Amino acid sequence: MTTHQTATREQWLAARLNLLEAEKELTRRSDELARQREALPWVRVEKDYRFDTDAGQASLADLFQGRSQLLVYHFMFGPDYQAGCPSCSGIADGFNGIAVHLANHDVSLTAVSRAPLSKLQSYRQRMGWTFPWASAHSSDFNFDFNVSITEAQQRSGSIDYNYTRNGHATALMVFCVARLWSDPLLREAGEG
Repeated sequence: MTTHQTATREQWLAARLNLLEAEKELTRRSDELARQREALPWVRVEKDYRFDTDAGQASLADLFQGRSQLLVYHFMFGPDYQAGCPSCSGIADGFNGIAVHLANHDVSLTAVSRAPLSKLQSYRQRMGWTFPWASAHSSDFNFDFNVSITEAQQRSGSIDYNYTRNGHATALMVFCVARLWSDPLLREAGEG
């Protein structure tokens, strides 16, 4: 037998209308936060990052595939992993369809991981994925974007996590957005 509150249709409707107003206020606050996030300054990407891709060596600019925006998913798959992060894999299950939609809006989607490309390709094939996936195995990309953490950082507690020092993560699954104008490459503040 349930102990959950029961009510008449009129009581439920009154409670639901109150909740609807709270939901609308939350949406308005969320929209305002999105506007503030979009207004944050961009950061110039100065380093020449190199990636291993299906097409061979690629620069960060190459990952844009001729589009003006790049959405990078930092997929947790380290060099010593036997498979991708289960949570990242669940999220990536929707990438095949969304990559096509984003491409039609001048946005490229690419997953980036630290595992060697051969491991990423095998796992992608096993999972039935077709979206672009690049290896940053020989690059500081994941470390510079604070989505991978060294053992020394873990031991010293000097981890930047959620934009503050002394976090406690070992790797993070996040999206980040970049825009490409002929030069420079700009990193938006849309990570997290």
